Amino acid sequence: MAVQLFNLPDPGEGLTEAEVTTWKVQVGDEVAVNDIVIEVETAKSLVELPIPFAGTVVELLVAEGDTVDVGAPIISVEVAGAAPASAPAAPGETEEASGPNLVGYGAKAGSTRRRARRGGVAPAAEAAPSPAPEPPAAPVAAAPAPLTGAQTRALAKPPVRKLAKDLGVDLQSVTPTGEGGIVTRSDVESAASGASAAPVETAAAQAPQGAVGQVGRGAPGQDVRVPIKGVRKATAEAMVASAFTAPHVTEFVTVDVTAMMDMVERLKRDKAFKDVKVTPLLLVAKAFCLALRRNHEANASWDEAAQEIVLHADVNLGIAAATPRGLLVPNIKAADSLSLHDLAAALGGLVATAREGRTQPADLGGGTATITNVGVFGVDTGTPILNPGEATILAFGAVRRMPWVVTAADGSESIEPRWVTQLALSFDHRFVDGELGSKLLADVGALLHDPGTAFLWA
Repeated sequence: MAVQLFNLPDPGEGLTEAEVTTWKVQVGDEVAVNDIVIEVETAKSLVELPIPFAGTVVELLVAEGDTVDVGAPIISVEVAGAAPASAPAAPGETEEASGPNLVGYGAKAGSTRRRARRGGVAPAAEAAPSPAPEPPAAPVAAAPAPLTGAQTRALAKPPVRKLAKDLGVDLQSVTPTGEGGIVTRSDVESAASGASAAPVETAAAQAPQGAVGQVGRGAPGQDVRVPIKGVRKATAEAMVASAFTAPHVTEFVTVDVTAMMDMVERLKRDKAFKDVKVTPLLLVAKAFCLALRRNHEANASWDEAAQEIVLHADVNLGIAAATPRGLLVPNIKAADSLSLHDLAAALGGLVATAREGRTQPADLGGGTATITNVGVFGVDTGTPILNPGEATILAFGAVRRMPWVVTAADGSESIEPRWVTQLALSFDHRFVDGELGSKLLADVGALLHDPGTAFLWA
């Protein structure tokens, strides 16, 4: 029997680090090959990681809430017939994967440097002596030694650590009451309610990761600090880069969409659509795809390195989704080639997966155009910022009953209550000029005003 280390694999698309959100196993648990042992949060999604070998869990080397570099050891497992675990490679060196490649995850060569934890506590794996020649204080162990009470890391089970993180409680400041000096759930809850003697600056300093609007209020007169990391950090960096790289132009149009709303109601009653959700967004998505095919120069991206404009063959349609972790923009590959029913199914699955935080990195990359549905919040319109690498983004506003001037076939006019919405299209003015952008927006409006217009373009 020997101890094997499982290092954090690349969760996808060259990401360099991930935050531990949930451990699925505990010390002493038996694990089989491909058992899910941990859930991590990257800058793009939540990912469940399977382990590539079987055995008994010896130690969880990182705690929930820790940010870990790709390649760093995260768990040690006692495996029958395995070679003794080696110390992690020094920064800049490479090492072999600690087992067979996981399905969907490639072994990543490179630095295995572990980012220091908050509070300056180094992980146990780094506390072990390096195999590099140095006066031998201690031999390299087969597995990192368990943390003891003399070390600065508080003793607590992963679920308790997560609770402390969510409540903004510093475990180091909590007086443990559990057997063996372990911090219990009640200890954390007491500290959060102010019953412990934790310093004020640590008791309320941190709020859980997620959208700012979903973070609870702090105690009266007390500020709440939200860590900038994960999806929020990635979104902020992408939006700043987009806003200051692509010259944005936004145009607006107000459209009578009564015919679109009638079609939505007909589709809801159609047996062929009984297994999918039909909403106005479905028809907006279809109209945008058709308009982008008609104005294909707008389904493009700017390649600065090659000094080329890339005209994309497919419309990979992104849908901006507000999730507890922040804004995500997963996309439907080749959305323009899908039937209306298949597009409805893809939309439903995309949004549900995004809100659950299960969107995979591959579904977040490669988009060519995006829709942001601000109407669900009762907002009429906005000036959306382009998703990086894309030329267009369409904002779909609230659909409202409004008085509208209707012109009859004989030219007479009357004011009638109609369903009306506003559309806003932002585009990259480096290669989508005013004429092209205006035609694209006008075509979307025309299709929503009269869905039958699509037959004229077929």
